[in-house]
Amino acid sequence: MRSRIFFKLLLAFVLVVAVATATLDIVVRRAWEKSLRGEIERSLTQKTRLVAARVTHTPTESMAAVIQEEAQAAGARATVIESSGKVLADSEADPQTMENHATRPEFRAALAGGVGVDARRSRTVGIPFLYVAVPIPGGAVRLAYPLTEIEETTAGIRRGLLQGSALAVLIATLLAAVLAQSIAGRLRRIVEFAQRVAGGDLSARVAERSSDEIAQVAASLDSTARQLEHSFRAVEDSRQQLEAVLNGMQEAVIAVGPDGHTQWANGRMRELVEGIRVGAPLVETVRQPELLRAVDEATARREVRRARVSGVVPGRTFEVTAAPLAAGGAVAVLHDLTEIERVEQTRRDFIANVSHELRTPLTSIQGYAETMLEAGAGGEAGREFLEIIRKNASRMARLTEDLLTLARVESGERAFELRPVEPGELLEEAVQSFREAARARHVELVIENQAHHPVLADRDSIHQVFSNLIDNALKYSLEGRRVVVGARQPEAGGPVEFFVRDQGPGIASDHLPRLFERFYRVDRARSRESGGTGLGLAIAKHIVLAHGGTIRAESELGHGSTFVFTLVGAAREAAVAERGAGG
Repeated sequence: MRSRIFFKLLLAFVLVVAVATATLDIVVRRAWEKSLRGEIERSLTQKTRLVAARVTHTPTESMAAVIQEEAQAAGARATVIESSGKVLADSEADPQTMENHATRPEFRAALAGGVGVDARRSRTVGIPFLYVAVPIPGGAVRLAYPLTEIEETTAGIRRGLLQGSALAVLIATLLAAVLAQSIAGRLRRIVEFAQRVAGGDLSARVAERSSDEIAQVAASLDSTARQLEHSFRAVEDSRQQLEAVLNGMQEAVIAVGPDGHTQWANGRMRELVEGIRVGAPLVETVRQPELLRAVDEATARREVRRARVSGVVPGRTFEVTAAPLAAGGAVAVLHDLTEIERVEQTRRDFIANVSHELRTPLTSIQGYAETMLEAGAGGEAGREFLEIIRKNASRMARLTEDLLTLARVESGERAFELRPVEPGELLEEAVQSFREAARARHVELVIENQAHHPVLADRDSIHQVFSNLIDNALKYSLEGRRVVVGARQPEAGGPVEFFVRDQGPGIASDHLPRLFERFYRVDRARSRESGGTGLGLAIAKHIVLAHGGTIRAESELGHGSTFVFTLVGAAREAAVAERGAGG
């Protein structure tokens, strides 16, 4: 680094010295030469005028001696030329051997009445001269001053300039070496600082006491390192907190990169699955297809995927939620459902057992009460009490029957025979069972069928769904109104929607999310009076879900209610099965 900086600085200094030298040589030297030459020209002009004045009064025979004397006094070569250009006298050459000077520029200018000046190399002597000629009667007098002194002086000045430039280059070399050493040392400290920061040492600092640009760069890098250290410390603290939280979770958590390799796993995950290694493919330690599929789909589709897995740990069931990571890959959370399912199964078994055990005594109570009523036992007061006993025993019998039905549906104990059925047949069977009840309540029961493709359904179970929905609609419908039972298919080849719509008082929106919960009643007093158990909608929901459909309620106060459930089309299910078999 120091060598490169040294050569760059030296080159810059040499260029500056060279430019300065050339500038002095071209500009200053020429100005000095011009000034010196002008001074010589003025002096030579005066001397020529003095020589001309003396020559004018000198006889021809004495002219050679006068010219020699004046040339020696003026320090210049003197020449007398007549108007024809013939040289009459010359201080340094024989006039007889000299050529005609009629074409000389300075002579022609003098004959014209002015002062002629010209600089050229003499053909006679062979050195450069400055010629100045002034007119005299019958010709001109000319003095020639040799310019060799100016050239010698200029050459000396140029030699001095080059010597100074060489000294300047030497000084520049020393200065470049010193500056290169200083700058290289400062830059080396900055480079070492940058390398330490790049290596992860964010506590590194670089000290610069000066205020030049390099110091400003160092100060900026120092500030950047401090900010990075602060940010990295905050990120590290957040990471440690997050890791502590994840390790403290009861749920198992594992992060998988876009390449399918494990990036991180919390303590619970390591307890459940032994041999998990960070950086190793997930498939090497976890062979459960549903879990791997959920992670792959979350990574590829960038959507949350859920799955139920039971093979990760023998005897345990987990609910897996796989969510995509911003940088690619996915994070999977395994929630242990084993204990929840065990408790739920215990609850269902308890309800089923209790309900089953209650059926016999309730049937006996109901039977004895009806027998005593028919026999007229107890008189008028006794008949009233017996009627109350019969009604409540009947209600408890319906409740136990509904509890048994719900428990069997939830546990999967009740088997459904799914067969293709026309929607119109299901609607007709449902309405047929309630025509008399509707007529007794003065309510019109109407069928609207817009679906003409068969669905997969268990007739008896779907009839039970319709029975619960239609029974509720009739209970809450006013006289003279209508209840519409229908079917529609919003999308060709899609699921068929069945609905039961009434014109009753409607249901407030805050009740809608809980309508299908067991024992939930919107109007508790009216529900008890009508003999409802609070389980009808819950049973309907679980039957529809077991068919692979959905169920919902749509209502608004004062505008009636509509209960909608969907069933899968038989044609679509057959096409899916055929594609699966072909694959």
